[in-house]
Amino acid sequence: MEVPLPGVTGYDSSIPKPEEVIGHQIGTKHTEPHQVVAYFEAVAAASDRVVLREHGRTYEGRPLIHAVITSPANHERLEAIRAANLRLSEAPGEVGDDELATMPVVLYQGYSIHGNEASGTEAAVLYLYHLAAGQGPAVEDALESAVVLLDPLFNPDGRNRFTTWVNRNRGAVATADPQDREHNEPWPGGRTNHYWFDLNRDWLPAQHPESRGRLALFHHWRPQVLTDHHEMGGNATYFFQPGVPSRTHPLTPPLNQELTAEIATYHGRALDRIGSLYYTEESFDDFYYGKGSTYPDVNGAVGILFEQASSRALKREVVDGTLDYAFTVRNQFATSLSTLEAAVHLRERLLRYQRDFYAGAADVARRLPVKAYVIGLEPGRTRAQALAELLLRHRIRVHELARDVQAEGKTFRAGQAYVVPLDQPQVRLVQAMMERVHTFEDSLFYDVSTWTLPLAFDVPHAALRQAPDGLLGPALTRVTRDGGRLVGGRSEVAYVMRWNRYFAPRALYKLQAAGVRPRLMPDPFTVRTGGQEVAFERGAVIIPVVGRDGPVGGVHDLVARLVEEDHVEIYAVEAGLTPAGPDLGGPGTTVLEQPRLALITGDGTSAYDAGEVWHLLTERFRIPVTLLDADRVARADLSRYNTLILAGGSYDALPGETVKAWVRGGGRLIALGSAAGWVLRQELARLEEKPFNLDSLLRGLPYDRLDEARGAQVIGGTIFEVVLDTTHPLAFGLGPTLPVFRDHSTFYRPAEEPGTNVGVYAEAPVLSGYISRERLAQASGSAAVVARRYGRGRVVLIMDNPNFRAFWWGSNRLFLNALFFGGAF
Repeated sequence: MEVPLPGVTGYDSSIPKPEEVIGHQIGTKHTEPHQVVAYFEAVAAASDRVVLREHGRTYEGRPLIHAVITSPANHERLEAIRAANLRLSEAPGEVGDDELATMPVVLYQGYSIHGNEASGTEAAVLYLYHLAAGQGPAVEDALESAVVLLDPLFNPDGRNRFTTWVNRNRGAVATADPQDREHNEPWPGGRTNHYWFDLNRDWLPAQHPESRGRLALFHHWRPQVLTDHHEMGGNATYFFQPGVPSRTHPLTPPLNQELTAEIATYHGRALDRIGSLYYTEESFDDFYYGKGSTYPDVNGAVGILFEQASSRALKREVVDGTLDYAFTVRNQFATSLSTLEAAVHLRERLLRYQRDFYAGAADVARRLPVKAYVIGLEPGRTRAQALAELLLRHRIRVHELARDVQAEGKTFRAGQAYVVPLDQPQVRLVQAMMERVHTFEDSLFYDVSTWTLPLAFDVPHAALRQAPDGLLGPALTRVTRDGGRLVGGRSEVAYVMRWNRYFAPRALYKLQAAGVRPRLMPDPFTVRTGGQEVAFERGAVIIPVVGRDGPVGGVHDLVARLVEEDHVEIYAVEAGLTPAGPDLGGPGTTVLEQPRLALITGDGTSAYDAGEVWHLLTERFRIPVTLLDADRVARADLSRYNTLILAGGSYDALPGETVKAWVRGGGRLIALGSAAGWVLRQELARLEEKPFNLDSLLRGLPYDRLDEARGAQVIGGTIFEVVLDTTHPLAFGLGPTLPVFRDHSTFYRPAEEPGTNVGVYAEAPVLSGYISRERLAQASGSAAVVARRYGRGRVVLIMDNPNFRAFWWGSNRLFLNALFFGGAF
C-alpha cells in the first residue's frame, strides 16, 4: 500500500503480498480465478484473522470461496457470534439493546458477479491483504467489532472466460484504443456464468450452483450489510446506492433507505479523499428482489450496489481522457474500506434495524389482507414440489395442508397441497414472491416489474384471506419429489404414459434413446389396466413392447426406472383394442421422432436466451443439443438435425435461404420471443404486426420528459395470460390457459390460416406486472403461439420467452412440446 490510509500504521510482513503469490501487482494484469483462490489460501495459512471456506462449486468445477475475517479473539468464539446473530431474525423479541451493544456487525462483501466487470475482484484481493496484514486502529479495532465474509469471486466461470481473453490479447504495451482486440470480447463475453445466465438476476430464482451456494452462506450468517461491486460504461464515473427513490420496492422499509443513504456519506468521503467523482439516486433501483443489492433489503439487511466506470482492458480512451484499470480497482478498494468503516460506526443501528425488521414481522402480516397462500400438488406435482424447494432455500416456512379447504373457486385436498402462512419471519419475502402486482409508483424499471412464482411454476394456488387456523400440518424440512407410479404391473402389449408430469419429456427421450418408438395419441381414449378402465386425455404416449423388428429389449425395466427417476405415471395395457376412443395402433397416432437439436448461437443471437435453452435441455432434461453458430449454418450439414431453435436475437448472420430450404425438406424451426421477427422477415410465416405510433404519444412533451415517456411504453417484464387451443399437439398436457413471461413490446394479429393459432393473449391478458394503457390495448387478443407447415417442414413461433431465467417451469412445457410434438400437426 503506497498511499497511507487513515488509522493504518503499517502492514505485517509475515502476510504475503498479492504479487508474491500471483506474480504481478494488482492492476497491472487481470488476475485469473485460480490465482485469486491461491492468494486467499496463502493468506488464510499465514493469518490468524482469516479462515477460508468453500460454499459451492460452479458448473465448470471451480470453487466458490469466502474468507471469514475477524479478530483472533472473535475467531475463538465465532460459532457463538453466529448463533447470537441468528437470534436477531429467529428470536428478535429476546434480544435487548444491551446485548446489541456487545455484538459484532456482520458484513458480506461480494465482487464481480458479472465476470467481465473485473475490478471488483482485484479490489477484493487488496482488501484481503489489508484486513489480514493491516496494523493500527482502522483495521484492528474494526475487526474486533465486525465479522467480514469476503467473497471475491461471485462468478468464477465468467471471469475465467474474460481474463483468458484480455490477458491473451494484450501485448507488452497495453493500448487504450477501444477498437483493439483486447477491448472486444467474442460472443458471449464474460458477463455470464457457464450457461450464459446473469447471476445477478438469480438471487431470488436460485437456479444455479453459484446462487445456491451464496444463499446458503447468506442464511447461515444473515449479515446486516451486503455489498455488490459492479462496473458500468467507461464514460461514467462511480455510482453507489441509494438509487432512484421512486423505484424502491414498497415492501422495503423506509429506514433501509435511510441507512443506505447514511452509509453513502462514508463512501463519498472516501472517494473525495482520492479525488474520484461519483453520484447516487440518479439511476439504478431497489425494486427487483432478485439482485445482490436488493435481496438483502427483504431479509432485514442493507444491500448496496457499486458501479465503477469500466476500463475492461488495462486502459481505455474515454470522454475525459484515459481510464486505467488500476484506477478502477482503487475506487472499488476505497469503497470496500468505507463500507467496513460505516458498518462499524453504525453497528448498533444496523443490528437494531435487523432485529426490529423481524420483530415487526407479525405486524406486517397482520396488516396484509392475505393471511396465507395455498399451493396445490395436482395437477403439476413436480412443479409444485420444485416451488416448495425454492421457498425452503429462502428460509420460508412451508406446511403440508392439514384439511381440505376451498379458496378462489378451487378445492385443495389435505395432504395434496402446501400452505405458506404470512405470519412468519419472512413475511415480506413471501408476499414479494407470491403476490400479483398491478399498481406502481414509477413506470420505469431497471429490471422486471413482476416475478409471481406460482404463475411462473403454473401451479394451482390461492390466497387465503382468513388466518389458516387448523390448516397448518407439519412444516416441511425438505422436499422429496414423488408422484411416479406404474399401474397394472407388467404388460406384454404396451404401456401408456400420461403427459401430465414436468419430466415426461425426459422420460420420453430416454425411451427413444433406448430404441423404443413411442406413439402420440391425439385424442382422448380409455384402456383396460389392472382389471379396470382408465381414461386418458390428449397427448398420452404409447410405449410399445414389441416393435417392427420384434420385442424391444429391457422396456419393462426401463418403464419402472422412468417412474422412479422422472416421477411419471405409466399404465400397463391389457389389450391394444380400447373400450373407448381410438385404438392404440390407429391411423391418427404419430410415431414420435427423437429430437436431434441444434441451437443457433453466436453473434446476433441473445446469449441469455440461448443459455436458457442450453441449460434447460442439458442440465434439467439431459437432452444433448448442438450449439451451432449462425455464421456456420451455410456450410453445416443440417441433415444431422430435425429441429433448429432460435432462442432470441436478430440473426443477421443466419442465411435465410439455407434455413428455408431445410424447413421445406422436412425440418422443424422453433423461434422464441424476438426471434419471431427473423422468421417473419424470411416469410417462413405470415403475421401482421400491430401498429404502434410512439411519436404521437411523445408529441408536445417537453425535452426533459421524453425519456420517461418512452420508458413508460416498454414492457420490461410482465406476466400475460395465453388462451390455448388444447386440441393442438403443442398444447397437450397444458391447461386452457397458461401464464407466460413477456419482455418485449412487439405484437402481431392472429394468423389467418385455420388451425395455426395455438395460443392468443386473453382479452384482459395481464396477470401481474406493469403495462401502459396503450400497450395493453395492443396485447389484447394478439397472437402468442403460432404453428404452421412450410413445405414438408414445420414452423413454430412462441412470442414470449417460455424459459425465462430457468424458473419458468410452467411455460417450459410449451417449449418442450414444440420439440417433441413439433412434427405431429
